[in-house]
Amino acid sequence: MDPTTDNAGYAGDAGDARTSLEALRAEIAKAVVGQDPAVTGLVVALLCRGHVLLEGVPGVAKTLLVRALASALELDTKRIQFTPDLMPSDVTGSLVYDARTAEFSFQPGPVFTNLLLADEINRTPPKTQSSLLEAMEERQVTVDGTPRPLPDPFLVAATQNPVEYEGTYPLPEAQLDRFLLKLTIPLPSRQDEIDVLTRHAAGFNPRDLRAAGVRPVANAADLEAARAAVAKTTVSPEIAGYVVDICRATRESPSLTLGVSPRGATALLATSRAWAWLTGRDYVIPDDVKALALPTLRHRVQLRPEAEMEGVTADSVINAILTHVPVPR
Repeated sequence: MDPTTDNAGYAGDAGDARTSLEALRAEIAKAVVGQDPAVTGLVVALLCRGHVLLEGVPGVAKTLLVRALASALELDTKRIQFTPDLMPSDVTGSLVYDARTAEFSFQPGPVFTNLLLADEINRTPPKTQSSLLEAMEERQVTVDGTPRPLPDPFLVAATQNPVEYEGTYPLPEAQLDRFLLKLTIPLPSRQDEIDVLTRHAAGFNPRDLRAAGVRPVANAADLEAARAAVAKTTVSPEIAGYVVDICRATRESPSLTLGVSPRGATALLATSRAWAWLTGRDYVIPDDVKALALPTLRHRVQLRPEAEMEGVTADSVINAILTHVPVPR
């Protein structure tokens, strides 16, 4: 995924918003080396009002990436370190008794922010994981029967380690389905890793993004203008049929026990529209669908155990489906 700077078809606020969002990549690159696809995925999620699951081994700058994005977008951000003893109220907030007024008052939890970093989300039990479900789906938190709306924009960026399973609680399918995208954060290339070490040798401090030169280049108003433009991006009946055919093919794959649901199909359509707009078009083409198919669908399918033992992956199944499903002309 690599947005271009062609603004054909848009002018005014929408064009300015695209320019601002494209500038995010350069700004975040001041702190994070070589993660352009992940940055683009996070921007797509913000445009679609979705959430992101970041998967990668420790030390590949997942946390730094989210913090840099929040700084470059001028958004409020909070971090929760998920642990086995974390309680739901530690996420959502709780009622606290005030002895002076003899009344209970609500103390908001860290979920009341624009960009919530849920670090190692699979290290906490399902009860606490589920405390995020209402926030992610309904954009509100209900405590003592009173719904409390969350700020807009609101995005959950959750991280998990793909290789460490001791002391973890796999995310249930219902919660995985609430994530718009699953982005894999790879180990850096040799040159990128050399660049990282060179920056640290020159005094780079990942805890001080302002000293690294990261400045706000976009804000909530830019996001709102961009979302309005994405909503006007045209989807032809042929493209809608193409999205449906891809998702239906996952349900018929012999390698999968669980295929993509209709919610997954609507997610793929939404991310394809956002990607089309970011690349400078006001209509969706098949390449947009192909570009977003893996991050949008890989966490919505479930492999058969025998296929997994043979080395089949969700990505390889989806890639095979993209090869065989007829592309509209």
